[in-house]
Amino acid sequence: MIRTTLATISALLALALPARAADDFIATPTLRASITVTSDVVRVGDLIDNAGSAALIPVYRSPDLGTTGALSVAQVLSVLRAKQVIGVMTGDIKEVQVTRLARTLANKDLENAVASALEHRFGFGSAANITVTFDRGIADIRLDASNTGALLPVATRYDARSGRFDIAFEINNDNNQAATKLRFSGTAIETVEVAVLTRDIDRADLLKSSDVAVERRPKAEVTGEAASRDRTLGMQLRRPMRAGTPIRVADIVKPDFVQRDQSVTVIYQVPGIYLTTRGKALESGAEGDTISVLNLQTKRTLSGTVTARGQITVQGASQSAPMPAAVEQTSSLKRDEAPAPIDTAALVRNLVQAPASAAQIAQAQIPQVRVSQAPAKSE
Repeated sequence: MIRTTLATISALLALALPARAADDFIATPTLRASITVTSDVVRVGDLIDNAGSAALIPVYRSPDLGTTGALSVAQVLSVLRAKQVIGVMTGDIKEVQVTRLARTLANKDLENAVASALEHRFGFGSAANITVTFDRGIADIRLDASNTGALLPVATRYDARSGRFDIAFEINNDNNQAATKLRFSGTAIETVEVAVLTRDIDRADLLKSSDVAVERRPKAEVTGEAASRDRTLGMQLRRPMRAGTPIRVADIVKPDFVQRDQSVTVIYQVPGIYLTTRGKALESGAEGDTISVLNLQTKRTLSGTVTARGQITVQGASQSAPMPAAVEQTSSLKRDEAPAPIDTAALVRNLVQAPASAAQIAQAQIPQVRVSQAPAKSE
C-alpha cells in the first residue's frame, strides 16, 4: 500500500513539474544501504540513486575521517523531505551506513619517513638502523583521501649532540589545493643489531643458544664490530661478562680444546709413522693453536698443534719431504740377510724428541747394519 502510494505521488510530481524537471525524475529515486564519501558533507546524490538535479544538495555532515556512521531510514527521509526530495524507494533498508574515506599514516610510516629524511646525513647510516622517538606520543594520522602525494621532507634540522630532530613534511593532493603540511620533532639515534648475554658468563663457559639474545642497541654503546648471534654460539668469551652486555667480535674466541696443566695425548706424526705418548699442556689453546707441551717420559718441552680436545699433534721436520728409500740406507745388506731387530723404546724416545732431518728419521726406523773390516795382516 505504501509503495503504491509513493509511486503515485512520484508520477503526479512528474506530471506537475516542467518538462526538464520531469526528465530528471523519470527513474524512481532509490535509497542506498551503504555509501562512501570523501568530502566533509553528505549530499543527496550520495544517499540515493537517480537524485536528478537535487544530487548536489548537502544534507548531512560526514563522519570523522576513516570512520563509519549509521542513519536510520526515518531520519534520512525526514531530511530529504525538508530538501523537497520525496517519493524515495527504501525497500527493506532499515538504516544507512555512511563511511568517510581517508588516508591513514600509521605511526610506523611516520617513523620511516623521519628515518629516510636523516639517512646518510648528519653522520647517520642506513635508515633501517635509525630509531625514532617523537616528542609526543603520535597515533595514526588520518588525512583527507585527496592527499595522495608522497610524504616529502621540505626542511630538516638535526643536532648530533642531543640527538634531536625537527622535520617539516608536505603532501600534495588531488584537489590542486595547497599541499598539506606536517611537522614532527623528537630524538633519533642510530642502532645496531647485536647479540646480548641473557645471563652472567664465565671465561670457560661455552655460549649456548639460551645464553644469547638479539637486541638493538645504540651504536655508541657498541665499540668495534658487533657480533651476530650465529657467530657467538659455541664460542668462549675472552673474559667473564655480565647479563645484558652486548657482545663484540673482539670479545669471543674459539673454545679451548686444551687447558693449561691438563694431561694430554701427544701424537708424533711423520709419513709412515704414528706414535702417541702422554704429556702435560703448558698453555691453554683452541683448535689450530700452537702451544708448548711437556713430554712426561723424556721431560722435554715440545711445540705442537691442538687438533682435538686433550690432543696435541707434533709434526716431524720431514713432513713435507719424501722419505728416502729404505734400500739406500741398507745398501750393505745382502739379499738373504735379515735386518737387525728394531729397538722400539729407543725409537719412541727419539721420535718424540722431534728428529731434525729425514736421515735421522729413516735411521731411527731401520738401524744401519755396521760393516767391520778385518784387520790387515802384518807381514
